[in-house]
Amino acid sequence: MKRNQNALYDGLFRGLTRSFAFLVFILLAAISISLIYGSRESILEYGISFLWTNNWDPVNGVYGALVPIVGTLSTSLIALLIAVPVSFGIAMFLTELSPTWLRRPLGTAIEMLAAIPSIIYGMWGLFVFVPLFQRYIQPHMISLFEHIPVLNQLFAGPAFGIGVFTAGLVLSIMIIPFITAVMRDVFELVPAMLKESAYGLGSTTWEVMWRVVLPFTKNGVIGGIMLGLGRALGETMAVTFVIGNSFRLPHSLFAPSNSIASSLANEFNEAGGMQKSALLELGLILFLITTVVLAISKLLLLRLAKNEGTSR
Repeated sequence: MKRNQNALYDGLFRGLTRSFAFLVFILLAAISISLIYGSRESILEYGISFLWTNNWDPVNGVYGALVPIVGTLSTSLIALLIAVPVSFGIAMFLTELSPTWLRRPLGTAIEMLAAIPSIIYGMWGLFVFVPLFQRYIQPHMISLFEHIPVLNQLFAGPAFGIGVFTAGLVLSIMIIPFITAVMRDVFELVPAMLKESAYGLGSTTWEVMWRVVLPFTKNGVIGGIMLGLGRALGETMAVTFVIGNSFRLPHSLFAPSNSIASSLANEFNEAGGMQKSALLELGLILFLITTVVLAISKLLLLRLAKNEGTSR
């Protein structure tokens, strides 16, 4: 009797957990269907050309997604280029170089940065960082790169303070705590014997991190980077404050532009008809971008695992 009762409870528990797992797929399908249904007018009107049309004119009813897509990808790329090496350096210091008495306070401070709401980052960026960047940093960067080919186009004036580069820099500050926390946690999982063996062979701290710790924790490191990238792609308020909210293709990194999330935040509340449908299609595009990024990260991990197996 008791055995039958336990089997019943096991079956109920298995079915309950399975339903929770399938709930994730149901939610993803529901989100996809709702976005596709809401943007059907824009999809039928513009088709695939919506992706490379850079004109966004609610007065004349013409909409294109190129500017928000470029703004979203460029700010996220800038954020990653800044945040990943900084996060690696912080995680390396916390796990290998930091004094014992400093590790806990510094780790707590990093976690507190992750808890700050994004609108606070946006307000700080607009009212504190942008004036300082416009007055003291941006003019010097423009004059520094003005005689270097390619770079003089990327870092061209005028010095507005706001723009794509500023949005990417604020985003990098936002995602550093997330990437750092993941890297620190996975670095601490490396067996001490592996690191001590490398040190015993005469390796430096950098060689231990690069040749021992990173290969051992590559899955977790890539996962942390993808977590930060996902946060950067979907960030709304912080980017809205500092990107400039201009539906123009940026001619340089210092030029104002727009992102998908900031476009939705600025216009969705008052949108209707075709404009609302176009905004929902922007949301669908952002959903697809994050899906593609996740798929690429999974393929990269599989490729790394395959190469690791063949190397052995």
